Amino acid sequence: MNRILLAAALFLAPALALADADPRFAKLRDEAEPLGGLGTFLEKFVGACDGPFVDSQCKANAEAFRKKYQGKRLYMIVTEDDATMLTPGPYSLGTGEYSINITPFFPGGSSALTHGAPKKTDGNGNPILPYLTVTGDMPAGWNLQMFNRLFSTRSVRAQIVFTPQSVWTLPKKGGGKSHGVTARIEAIFITEGRSGQAMGLWLHGKDAKKR
Repeated sequence: MNRILLAAALFLAPALALADADPRFAKLRDEAEPLGGLGTFLEKFVGACDGPFVDSQCKANAEAFRKKYQGKRLYMIVTEDDATMLTPGPYSLGTGEYSINITPFFPGGSSALTHGAPKKTDGNGNPILPYLTVTGDMPAGWNLQMFNRLFSTRSVRAQIVFTPQSVWTLPKKGGGKSHGVTARIEAIFITEGRSGQAMGLWLHGKDAKKR
């Protein structure tokens, strides 16, 4: 009996985590198509069609794939180990309000998904994008040290709803070009990975807490 209960609990855990999402985010998520793997999606959308050994149908396949998904709402999860684009921002001791900065650059394979198209790169050849910032109120029992530790120990995850739009290209340091996919990020829901505690929501171009 204990094994049966344990199996049931493990089966229900993902569903319970999803059920706890902010209802505004949950509505968008439920209307979106879940994304299997970001790297595979980006490779097919961009279409790496240069080189002597590329399939002759590569460009046609990439064009067909883009046509299928352009303007389509998709949903993905950025797990704790991959959520390096999330960093702690300023914290107000007076109000207990914290902020989280999001660099809207989500790598997958040799490409990346971005909110908008980057126009230039930094000294290391990385695309430059402005932060998206969300805020929240420090939960009871938390303090600033605990909050910052969540990021240093990679304990924060993000759920994202986005709509792919087009392909961008930038010169690569040392020669060649880097490619990525421009998207309209509709929502980013940030949570503490283990407990599912909500930490912030970016919704329709704004910090949801400030709407």
